[in-house]
Amino acid sequence: MTIPAVMKRLFPILLALAAGAAVIAFMVSSRTPPDRVAEEASAPAVRVIEARPLPVMLTARGFGTARPARVWQAVASVNGPITFRDPGLKNGNILSAGTRLLEIDPTRYELAIAAAEADMAALDTEISQLTQERSNTSDLMALEQRRLELAEQELERVRSLAASGTVPRARLDDQERATVQQRVAVQTLENRLRLIPSQLDHLAARKARAETALARAKRDLQDTEIIAPFDLRIGAVEVEMEQQVAPGQRLVTADGIDKAEAVVQVRLPELRRLLATRSRAAPTAPLNLGAHFDLSAITAEVRLVAAGDMSWPGRLERIESEIDPATRTVRAIVSVDEPYRGASPPERLPLVRGMYVEAVLSSPLEAPAIVVPMSAVHQDTIYLVDDEDRLRRVPVRIDLSLRDLAVIGEGLAPGDRVIVDDVMPAIEGMRLRPRQDAEAAAALARAAAASAP
Repeated sequence: MTIPAVMKRLFPILLALAAGAAVIAFMVSSRTPPDRVAEEASAPAVRVIEARPLPVMLTARGFGTARPARVWQAVASVNGPITFRDPGLKNGNILSAGTRLLEIDPTRYELAIAAAEADMAALDTEISQLTQERSNTSDLMALEQRRLELAEQELERVRSLAASGTVPRARLDDQERATVQQRVAVQTLENRLRLIPSQLDHLAARKARAETALARAKRDLQDTEIIAPFDLRIGAVEVEMEQQVAPGQRLVTADGIDKAEAVVQVRLPELRRLLATRSRAAPTAPLNLGAHFDLSAITAEVRLVAAGDMSWPGRLERIESEIDPATRTVRAIVSVDEPYRGASPPERLPLVRGMYVEAVLSSPLEAPAIVVPMSAVHQDTIYLVDDEDRLRRVPVRIDLSLRDLAVIGEGLAPGDRVIVDDVMPAIEGMRLRPRQDAEAAAALARAAAASAP
């Protein structure tokens, strides 16, 4: 085929292609350009909350068992058979203070009191008799002393007469004998008077011993009655009627009902965080926790684990010194006053021995603090929305981490808009479309008011 023939066949095709190209060029040149999409349309939407100081309540939790604050055991101090037992003295019963629970036969102790009183009466009689004897002897000695003075005067007179030869020598000898006899009589009375004080002392010692025996007998008589010292709930009763008991034998075990204690194990970091809010500036006793911390300012609540709706208000009584090396927990003692108040089993139980309980210890921070959700913190950095609705990365210092919350110490100011969504990627200065999340802000305030570690 010749070239002119080929060209003749291709010409219509080339002409059609040229026409199509012309049409396309015309359409491109005459079409309306697409509208420009604003940059804001591509900016991601994010939820934000406003940073503001909130009251923060720190909470520590511990689990343990309940026990009575006071336990009473009746132990026999005397021996004898049981002659009385209160009808209500049974396991589980509640008896009021002053109730006579048991009585041991008092007969022998009543006889001992009678014997001691008789001994004291006899000794009082002897003391009275000896006192009267001393008085009588003193009076008699005064008379004998006067007779001695007269005898000595007479002896001097007789000596003078004998010297002058007026009276014989025999008369002088008789007077000398009479004077000596009178001196012996006076000396005898003086000796009797000197012995009376020691005799009185001996009687006084015997009387003191009799008084001791009487006091012991009276005390033994008192010990024959077993009286409830305070309101209590009976535990074990280990004696029966007519049973012979001996000193030191346990009779009754009971629990006081005026106060209960919950002994709970609290994690050490939680307890330290809680106590830090109640530290004292200048403790006076370095080894006394009560001097370092105001435990009374920490509120406590004891809850029955088996029934969460049952709870009792309490107070943190003390913290024991030992730390469990296995669990790194500390034993805290939470006391509950009147654990039987309002009890109405089975709907409402009293707090009794052996219940497994949870203690919730709470204490507010001294001042409101800025709190954000922990999910808003990205490796010590928080994403904010600035005044131009652009993302800004701000480093912060976290003072406290409370499960889902973070207490910010530095880096945020009241009014900052904190992003609570997870922005991916988070590019500094990127345009955002923020939206205030009122529900998240309210939930944050509620969580801060009842926060737990």
